[in-house]
Amino acid sequence: MSLAADTRAAVRAHPFLHDSLRAGVLNHAAAAEWLLDHDPDLEGDPNAVATAIRRFGGNFEDVDHADVGASVSMRSGVDVVDRAAVVDGDGSGDEDGRGDEDGECGRDENTHPLAIVGDVAVVPGGNRTALRVTGSVDPGVLGHAIDRLRIAGIEVRTCAAGGEAALLVVDRSASVDALRVLEDALTTVPGRGAGSVVE
Repeated sequence: MSLAADTRAAVRAHPFLHDSLRAGVLNHAAAAEWLLDHDPDLEGDPNAVATAIRRFGGNFEDVDHADVGASVSMRSGVDVVDRAAVVDGDGSGDEDGRGDEDGECGRDENTHPLAIVGDVAVVPGGNRTALRVTGSVDPGVLGHAIDRLRIAGIEVRTCAAGGEAALLVVDRSASVDALRVLEDALTTVPGRGAGSVVE
């Protein structure tokens, strides 16, 4: 590949650089030095790499931030347990809202898990808090929200999503901060357009 193509591939391999470049706040020279130090597949003159980064950034559309219109509710007193403790012996959920292994959110009842995600289940009773998001929460929106929680130092213990609902579990001590961060994140979701010309 050409140096320009190698540079584009290197930027795409590091989402924080890609997002900064798309937002128009990336220092091209500093990014070039960083990539040459951290990406073994990229070789070249720093000035040439910086130029390639600048040209790549010129292909991006402006980033818009939007409110996706989702709402958040909070339920304290939940826990994350092994799914084997709450599902039938055949490993599948029932038809009463237990969900399935793909992470479908179940009914919010004391007699059933709130969600089943892979090998774990979110159940009533415990010292954690479940945050339920209802509305337009596609993977891009959810990824943005989780990134915001990570930056705030809030650990998401598990997450389930399906249809127009998502469930995130955090420690109870972080629940108020998590609610505030999550609600704000859902009003500032970056636009998800094509973003750039590939070649």
